[in-house]
Amino acid sequence: MKNSNLFLKNKIHTKFISRKSLNSINKKFEKIYLETKNDIEDTNKTLNVLSSNFNFNFKIKNLKKFKKFKKIALIGMGGSILGAEAIYNFLQTKIKKKIYFFNNLDERKIIDFKKKENQSNVLFIIISKSGNTLETLSNVFLLNILKKKAKNIIIISEKKNNSLFLLSKKFDLFYIEHKKNVGGRYSVLSEVGILPAYLMGLNIFKIRSKIKDSFDKKNKFFIKESTTKLASLMNTKKFNNLVLLNYCPELEKFLFWCQQLLAESLGKKSKGFLPSVSNAPKDHHSLLQLYLDGPKDKIFNIFSLEKKSNLKINLSKNKNISSYLNNKKLNKIKISQKNALIKAFEKKKIPYREFRIKIINEEILGKLFSIFIVETIILGKLLNINPFDQPAVEQVKIDTKDFLI
Repeated sequence: MKNSNLFLKNKIHTKFISRKSLNSINKKFEKIYLETKNDIEDTNKTLNVLSSNFNFNFKIKNLKKFKKFKKIALIGMGGSILGAEAIYNFLQTKIKKKIYFFNNLDERKIIDFKKKENQSNVLFIIISKSGNTLETLSNVFLLNILKKKAKNIIIISEKKNNSLFLLSKKFDLFYIEHKKNVGGRYSVLSEVGILPAYLMGLNIFKIRSKIKDSFDKKNKFFIKESTTKLASLMNTKKFNNLVLLNYCPELEKFLFWCQQLLAESLGKKSKGFLPSVSNAPKDHHSLLQLYLDGPKDKIFNIFSLEKKSNLKINLSKNKNISSYLNNKKLNKIKISQKNALIKAFEKKKIPYREFRIKIINEEILGKLFSIFIVETIILGKLLNINPFDQPAVEQVKIDTKDFLI
């Protein structure tokens, strides 16, 4: 399906799906789709983040004092930081600032950062919805950045009795309230992703300008066809792996954002699939044999970028060696590899979907975020799964604290 600068294609074969199951799920789709669409204008719902009337808990004028910083360090975990990483990765050529991401517990990274940087020249953005994320707090304390009335710290968390909120009060730090109704993995288009994007120097209005397009007629058709078939495949319990196969380096961090979105939203009640990011063509030489001739338990989302490459092979001095590569541009080589893979998938009837982008800009990225958010929520509801909670994760957090006490 052509959609201006975004091409969407669905090739999930019905040979793997029970017609009865597919018909049953199709009957549920319209009601769920309409409910999901209506949730956008409900300020108490997660999907309100897609509304053109969404109210941010910050004002641009209050952030201008932070624009002077040429270096930014984001501290967070999961959905509190993956969206900002995706934005940075995709739009990096437009960003003139140095950006650090503290998204894990990495001793070497902390030590190197403290040796290299004068921390007073770095803007620290600390994000945690709960305000109690263990790894986020650990990084804050290990970096030793907290100082009374520090002018280079922004904290985003829920406004309640949590560690980050209490620290913001104790040290009199710039604080922004995290929306209660927007969970971390759905928060990229809220303060959590948009504020860092603004301070990176990006046009945040363009990022959000096309996000409601996920509900237009063309995208509805794609989402319906995808979610109903994916739900039917998942109900067979034969397909439990989703490979995010990536031919576009600029989308790598976006796919790690997708990985969390899909895993935490749908991995419940012994349902869901394991999403994994696979970078191509590199993985042609390590995983392709398994993809084509291994267990038939995988669905593929294929991502690529169709743009003119500046790099071209010139074999003027080696015309008789690998002549088929002469005058070929880099992206032509990658697209040829992708097309060869798709040909193999179709021959073997391996289920796949294709996401082909034609330009790198804020609007395309915002649209991709929106499509996957809407699709994931609808898919969860079709499977009778609550796509907004993560009860198993919460128990591990509780048990971790018990081990530390």
